[in-house]
Amino acid sequence: MPHRKLLYLYAALLLTATACSKSDSNPITPDPPPVVITAPPDLGFKVVGYFPSYRDPNAVPDVKFRMTNVVNYAFFTLNASGALVINSPATFTTVVAKSKANNAKVMISINGASADFRTMAGTATGRNNFIKQIMSQVRLYQVHGVDVDWEFPSTADGSDITYTALMKELSDSCHRDGKYYLTAAITAGKYAGSYRDAIKAELFNYVDWFNVMVYDDFSTSAPYKHHSDMALVQTCMNYWLTTRSMPKSKFVLGLPAYGRPSGITQSNTTLSYSSILAQGGNPLSDSAMVTATGWPTPYMIYYNGTFTIKKKAMLAKQQANGIMLWEKGQDAHDANSLLKAACDTIGRAY
Repeated sequence: MPHRKLLYLYAALLLTATACSKSDSNPITPDPPPVVITAPPDLGFKVVGYFPSYRDPNAVPDVKFRMTNVVNYAFFTLNASGALVINSPATFTTVVAKSKANNAKVMISINGASADFRTMAGTATGRNNFIKQIMSQVRLYQVHGVDVDWEFPSTADGSDITYTALMKELSDSCHRDGKYYLTAAITAGKYAGSYRDAIKAELFNYVDWFNVMVYDDFSTSAPYKHHSDMALVQTCMNYWLTTRSMPKSKFVLGLPAYGRPSGITQSNTTLSYSSILAQGGNPLSDSAMVTATGWPTPYMIYYNGTFTIKKKAMLAKQQANGIMLWEKGQDAHDANSLLKAACDTIGRAY
């Protein structure tokens, strides 16, 4: 019997040693750190400049990139098949390089036909595939975020619901570990209806700031109507900041670097600010007599001169958190520059 007890004890010790050996060779892997969804650091007062793919970046001086702390490349386009297409890749890579060399953040701005946005955003699969494409491009080109320019989601067709879902899911991807910014271009909000109602208060939680397009309030029938005057700015800011309670920190005031006529066609009659000055327009004024291919007879064009831009920039400094210019290539590149006037007003060094 004593020998049998010793045999049992030996077997138990052998099993214990074997178990310890297996445990030591396969240590428990610690859980990965939790994913944190949070916005990147606030940039403070934003000076955003859109740069469209059809412009030559080498024709825009470096100082124009230094004047902005955010450059939105316009555009990456959503097509009918749901693919994200870079417009003019060579231009894009040059804009990225010039922006980074001048200490500006770079965002890819995404546009597309409303019907294509509705189709893509209408299903979870469509949104997921689209977001994967976006984030792949963001990482590949090492840019700083995404600007969504869907013109326009609407409560009339239910796309307000899918737009909100898209922005939430894209926000989660951009804000994973606070890495990338997410912004959106939205309507000025002057007119009641399905477009401005599509921008739900819920979006204020997902988007880092809104580039509010406070321009293009034109008429082809009524004369003497300015498309982007101070009255429009006041109406717009009152609606979004007061009526809708958008956080001041997320409102970026859009400024036009171009003019529009009133009471006539808008086709081939809009002109860049620099073209208006080239025809004798006064940089301190907001209107001038010009001609264009779409209307060879002299007509009145309405634009923002440096005086108005300074007033708008100061108002944004006091009541909002940034200004946005559409677009860099339309501005003058000398002492009459609108971007220069804005930066000088808000005290931004360049």
